[in-house]
Amino acid sequence: MECVRLAIQLLDEGNRLVQKSFYKCFTRGGTEKFFKSINDRMLEAEKELKGSYSVSAAGAARPGEVDKRIKKPAKPATAAATATDGASPATAGAAQGAAVTATLPSANVPPQSAAKSLQTRSESQTNLLSGQPASAAEVATANGEVDILSLPAIANMEDILRFLQLLCETHNDLLQNYLRKQERAKQSYNLISKTLQFLYYVCGGAAGGMGLLGLYVNERNVPLVVQCLNTLTEYCQGPCHENQIAIANHDSNGIDIIIALMINDIDPLRTEFPDQELELKNNAVKCILAIMESRQDSTLADRIIQRVQPLEKMITLCQYAFNLEVKREYDGGQSPRDVGHNFFILAHQLEKHSKELAAIMRREDPDDGLDFYRRHTAQIEIVRHDRKLEEIIFPVPEICEYLTEDSKEKVRNSVEPDNQGSKVPGFAEAIPKLYQEMKWQKKLKDNAKLYFVCQNESLWSTWSFRLAVMINILVALFYPFGDEKPILAFFFNLPSWMLTTIAVVMMIVTVWVGTKHSLARGGISRTLCLILIVEALAVFGPSTTIHILAAIKLAGRIVFTVGFLGNHGAFYHGNTISESEAAELWQRRKNIIMSLEFVYYAVYILICILGFFGHVFFFSLLLFDILTREETLFNVIQSVTKNGRSIVLTGVLALILIYMFSITGYLIFQDHFSMPVECAQRHRTVADTIMSKLTGQSIPARVMPFPEEVEARLKAALLANQSCQAKDNNTCNGTANTPLTIEDLADILPETTALECQDSEKRCDTLLMCIITVLDQGIRHGGGVGEVLASLSSSDPLFSLRLVYDLLFYFIIIIIVLNLIFGVIIDTFADLRSLKQEKELNLRNTCFICGLDRKSFDNRDITFEEHTEQDHEPWNYLYFVVLLRTKEATEFTGPESYVANMIEQGDLEWFPRLKTLSLAMTEEAENEPAAYASLNEQLNMTTGLVRQLSNQLNELKEKMTEQRKQYQRSFMLHVPQVQQHSIFQQDGQMEEGN
Repeated sequence: MECVRLAIQLLDEGNRLVQKSFYKCFTRGGTEKFFKSINDRMLEAEKELKGSYSVSAAGAARPGEVDKRIKKPAKPATAAATATDGASPATAGAAQGAAVTATLPSANVPPQSAAKSLQTRSESQTNLLSGQPASAAEVATANGEVDILSLPAIANMEDILRFLQLLCETHNDLLQNYLRKQERAKQSYNLISKTLQFLYYVCGGAAGGMGLLGLYVNERNVPLVVQCLNTLTEYCQGPCHENQIAIANHDSNGIDIIIALMINDIDPLRTEFPDQELELKNNAVKCILAIMESRQDSTLADRIIQRVQPLEKMITLCQYAFNLEVKREYDGGQSPRDVGHNFFILAHQLEKHSKELAAIMRREDPDDGLDFYRRHTAQIEIVRHDRKLEEIIFPVPEICEYLTEDSKEKVRNSVEPDNQGSKVPGFAEAIPKLYQEMKWQKKLKDNAKLYFVCQNESLWSTWSFRLAVMINILVALFYPFGDEKPILAFFFNLPSWMLTTIAVVMMIVTVWVGTKHSLARGGISRTLCLILIVEALAVFGPSTTIHILAAIKLAGRIVFTVGFLGNHGAFYHGNTISESEAAELWQRRKNIIMSLEFVYYAVYILICILGFFGHVFFFSLLLFDILTREETLFNVIQSVTKNGRSIVLTGVLALILIYMFSITGYLIFQDHFSMPVECAQRHRTVADTIMSKLTGQSIPARVMPFPEEVEARLKAALLANQSCQAKDNNTCNGTANTPLTIEDLADILPETTALECQDSEKRCDTLLMCIITVLDQGIRHGGGVGEVLASLSSSDPLFSLRLVYDLLFYFIIIIIVLNLIFGVIIDTFADLRSLKQEKELNLRNTCFICGLDRKSFDNRDITFEEHTEQDHEPWNYLYFVVLLRTKEATEFTGPESYVANMIEQGDLEWFPRLKTLSLAMTEEAENEPAAYASLNEQLNMTTGLVRQLSNQLNELKEKMTEQRKQYQRSFMLHVPQVQQHSIFQQDGQMEEGN
């Protein structure tokens, strides 16, 4: 046994290398003694179990001889046990069942009553010699209950079964089959059947105690029974169909023992050790699921349904386990809710074979636990290596509850279909990111406030944009803001308060009732906000109201950015952090900061700050946020940027052509570039000039100065006026002894002064100016540069060249080049719009996983909606991958191991493409009548041919008989008697030959 324990350590967690070494060692030969030794140890353990049952039966028959049994323990074997040695399990069960019929409680007595009476009898017995209460071992022995684990052969079985389990761990099909049949050995030992037979004996199957499991399965041997179940489970998973058949069809009916462990109440184990009973039932359910794994036939399912009667019992066990979890009435590591989930999955698989069970499963009762299991159970279809479809039903991991609807919508709209219409490749690429988001959302839940902010990221974004629109509306209506005071009377306006009160009450009632009409809730909230804004305008005025809204807008945008950072894992929750976690957190933060989304949100907040502390016109920039919110407008921008290279290259070609036309115009038509301009001078009154001089203000640049002689006279007058102001008014020389006024200076200067101005100017004096003119005037005018050049007479010698110049510019630049640019933009927008429409149609009418369209489900038993919501729900595939990431590899079922290996290899062939089980089953059902009709027709044709051949054979026989008779008559009349005798002999030989 030390070697077995060493092998267990080497094979821990299903070491594939060690398994491979064992298989090579087995197949080389010479290991027959090894398997014979294991087989003999199992036989020895069975013999001891038989003996323990005989002791139990004898003890139950003579409960008064307690003192004798305490002094002299019962022998491990009796005549009854000896009689059954070497017999088949069924024969042994019949013999020992007859032996214990008179001693064990009646089969009609409920197991609880029998166990209770047994427990009462044990507690009442005491040690007659000492007067002290008997020990547990003494009481067990006195009652005929022998601790089977104290028997050496049985005590070693747990290690042997663990060793056999680890040989098949991770679904090693080579060793699974080898344990059932050793191909190259002289004598093969079926260890699969031996393990099931051992379980049969451990649970009292040979003693006829299947209805009284509590008498044989107790807290001492539960680990051994659990190990048996785990080993049987590992034999079958993969699946190994041969082992499944061997277990299901074994003569001992050991599968009935497994069903009994799963369904029957095991008392007093349930009352005293409920955690052990849960573990036992959980492993029994797993064993049944392993035996049914990947089986398409209904034979085993029908057998289980027959044994589980009434079927309500299975649902009762689900409710029992669920209630234990809710009430916390257990003390063990196994979660009762998980046990109930396994029962529910088994019932889900069996309901296809029982209408009664299907009706029970559809029962709506939120308090019975079934609703919880329905919401947390999913099913998918996978494709095996042999290209056959297989359905998997699995529990949805708890972490999947943290997947946000925004993430689902982003993946659904961003993933592009492949050539077959399936979106699996893009969906598979998004799975790791979605899983990271789930893990981070689960961590965020520890901080309730931050979790609330992150969960409502889209809500903050929506209201942020609405506030930006409202602020710009108020700016457009009331800017520039006056100094008017608020109308306080409106604040006390009764109708305004009534509207506000009604809106608030409607909002509270809507939230309290929990209505599902989101449009109603949104309408009430928007109405309430509008009323509050109107009142704020009346009370505080436009400027203050806008700043209040701007403060709310800034705070909301900061909250939104915090939610964005939280959803992308920029924060850490916990007291300690490891170096690897710190490095991962730093890398994640770095990626977030470098992302375009974060840069956009940071610039958005900066604009909000500038609008709040600077000028309100900055808020107008926030309206461009609509481009990121509306896909149609985003496509408008993409129509320019998507083919930006083509547009830029076309623009470069246009610049080259314009450069050529500019050179031609500079060389040949320079004088023709005479452009009309607005007169750069204006008439200026003397008063204006004097006022500007007196005040020291500069004259506008577009106002021409006076002529020099006028300026000289004006300066002299100004100097005289300044000299007069410097002296006392009485000594000032003037007509009125006062300083010169503007009117006095006006008399000195002319009334008005006007200068001539030119109405046109040359715009092609230099090549650069010529290029600018052609680029500016030529493109902006619909007729080209010819519309702005000077018109020529038909007699002008340059008229023909000018005509060619203007037409070439019009056709090449205006018609061809510009339309090329516009065409690229328009075609790109049309393509984007068609892609959007095609994507929407694809989402509505094509399966996300397999790519089948809606038409494939016309006139079928299943609709397209049922297919996409049940068979190929995309998020169920995500949940299944998450289940594989959160589950121990040694706990994988066969399909789970297969998918995990495919994911590790990056192979997506396990996803179904253009097929589903529901359509395959429908087609088979539709083809069955035609196949039966064809076979019936062929059978009728064959029957007709056989009948026809039989008739022809009979006719031929009659003809041959008639000819023989005629031949005999002729010979009898014409040949001698001796010859007739010989002829008769020949005829007789011919008849014998026929």
